[in-house]
Amino acid sequence: MASANADTEAAASGTGETSPAVTEDFAALLAESLREHEDFEGRVVKGTVVSIDDDVALIDVGLKSEGRVSLKEFATAGEELDIHEGDTVDVFVERYEDRDGIVSLSRDKARREEAWTELEKAFQDNERVTGSIFGRVKGGFIVDLSGAMAFLPGSQVDIRPVRDIQSLMGTPQPFQILKMDRARGNIVVSRRAVLEEARAEARAELVANLAEGQALEGIVKNITVYGAFVDLGGVDGLLHVTDIAWQRINHPSEALQVGQTVKVQVVRFNAETQRISLGMKQLEADPWEGIRAKYPPGTRFKGRVTNITDYGAFVELEPGVEGLVHVSEMSWTKKNVQPGMIVSTSQEVEVMVLDTDPEKRRISLGLKQCLPNPRVDFQESHPVGSEVEGEVKNITEFGLFIGLTGDIDGMVHLSDLSWSQRGEDAIASYKKGDVVKAKVLDVDVEKERISLGIKQFTDDPFESGIEALKKGAVVTSTVAAVVDGGIEVTVGEGINGFICKSDLSRYRNEQRPDRFAAGEKVDAKITQVDRGARRLVLSIKAREVQEEKKAMADYGSSDSGASLGDILGAAIREKRDAGERDEASEETEAPQAEATEAAEVPEAPALEAGDPEPKARKTTRKKKESKAAVADAPDAAETGDADAADDAEPAPEPGKQEAAETEDKPAKVAKPVKKAEKKEKPRSKAGAGSKGGSKAKAATGAAAKVTGKDAAEAPADEAEGDAAEPES
Repeated sequence: MASANADTEAAASGTGETSPAVTEDFAALLAESLREHEDFEGRVVKGTVVSIDDDVALIDVGLKSEGRVSLKEFATAGEELDIHEGDTVDVFVERYEDRDGIVSLSRDKARREEAWTELEKAFQDNERVTGSIFGRVKGGFIVDLSGAMAFLPGSQVDIRPVRDIQSLMGTPQPFQILKMDRARGNIVVSRRAVLEEARAEARAELVANLAEGQALEGIVKNITVYGAFVDLGGVDGLLHVTDIAWQRINHPSEALQVGQTVKVQVVRFNAETQRISLGMKQLEADPWEGIRAKYPPGTRFKGRVTNITDYGAFVELEPGVEGLVHVSEMSWTKKNVQPGMIVSTSQEVEVMVLDTDPEKRRISLGLKQCLPNPRVDFQESHPVGSEVEGEVKNITEFGLFIGLTGDIDGMVHLSDLSWSQRGEDAIASYKKGDVVKAKVLDVDVEKERISLGIKQFTDDPFESGIEALKKGAVVTSTVAAVVDGGIEVTVGEGINGFICKSDLSRYRNEQRPDRFAAGEKVDAKITQVDRGARRLVLSIKAREVQEEKKAMADYGSSDSGASLGDILGAAIREKRDAGERDEASEETEAPQAEATEAAEVPEAPALEAGDPEPKARKTTRKKKESKAAVADAPDAAETGDADAADDAEPAPEPGKQEAAETEDKPAKVAKPVKKAEKKEKPRSKAGAGSKGGSKAKAATGAAAKVTGKDAAEAPADEAEGDAAEPES
């Protein structure tokens, strides 16, 4: 342009003519023209459709050339193309002219600009906008908002996660603008915000009119293990698994599906927490009404096993009515077995109604009642007293279990194993697998028990031996065991007895069980016959008391204050004197004369130390004292027989008796008697095997245990005996 101006000026100067100054006017016009063109770019202008050629529409916007726009940009989602020649449309001028000198126009950008203007206004006013989901991108979807493209995040599509969004594609829906940036062309919208707002409105309206017992329709929103959540139109309610149907349902998915429309009844409603409990079975008739008349006890029905647990199996009698067959009611013979080993799920079985409880909605059923009872057959074929043979199945602390016919067991109690042995000792001789014989003692069909016995094959030795033994009899027993509380003994042919510690002796210091040893024989008195415990209760103390009473009755009375030792001593002296008289009469008559003289004198004086004793008398006395000490006293102590006193001659007259007592000095006999007692004690401890031995021990013990009076007199007697010793 500068060169053109220079040429013009040169030409003007060459001719000498002056040209008008048009340079400034041309530049202004050009600048103005360019400024107008620049105003067109980036603006939405109106244009007229000149022609439609194939897929392109030629549009005149008042520039030096027409612009071309693709027909696709005129299409609307879900609508047919509606454009003709002569139509006026809004287009966006992208560029005034391209390299070919053609104006670049766009219908999409024109619509977008219009939409942005409207969207900005809606965003400021917090109003909803309408759009359609037409594409999927990473993390969400693309929404067409009347030409403006917006982003819909996946979490904002619905209130709950939606797996299939195909039903929402291409459908005009309301959206809420969350964020908008025109400079970057970024718009974020949400469909969830619109749904939550609508749901809150519907919830408020529904809760205001909600009441228990009301029937509503809803859509299953979610399914869990314990039930399903149902959308009632803005508010959710819980449909528990037990309220879906009257029959047993293990999982809600067996009867419901997500998205399913169901009819429910409001069971409970808490206005404070706004928790709603729903039920489906409440809309149906209750099958438990009149259940007692329909299923009376004792009747049989067929049912299907619906569930098996550790404690039994549930059997469905009809839809909504189930009964429990307890594990104890499944088999007559199989105990402590898993129910799954007897029945299986969906198996059809025949059961008997045992009990019906409509209040608790429980029916007790029995499976074994529909099968033959093997114990009834056993009772018919094996009456009480019959013999059976079987294998020892189990050994417990209370007896043996023996396998019988029909897969049943019988029990032999510890007390029925042996007559003589204790149950704990008798059961030790048996082990599992042994084949034994037993007798049937009792068959209890109701309690399912069969009692057997092994010892019943032999007679009871207690009953046979107890006939000869009566209460109060003195018997000889053998010590079987020594225990803290006494001693266990055996009487006769295996009859057990027990002597309590306090009954071992009259004297407390001798009431010690350790004084006895196993195998030792003792005499005792039967104080009790315990047929229930099958044993005798004996007492050594009672035997000693009895023997003392007998000795007192035979030899004298204690009314005068004399003790048993005094009485027995007098008896011994009397026998000794009788023997002396017999021998003296055979040898010489001198002792008789002396006895007569002594009888005439009221009281024979004692010999002084210096007076000589007659020779004959001295010889006779010494001989008789030794015989009486060695022979007569032990014989009386050993036998303890009352006949010893009876055999003695009658006592002499009072005068003669006093003279004899003074002359013979009875105290000298006390020493031999005591010696005899000392010799006899070991025999008494060892235990005599006869009645005579028992009496001798009683007499010896009584003589040894003198009273206070005897103890006071004993030293004087011993002194006199010692004084007489030198003479002999």
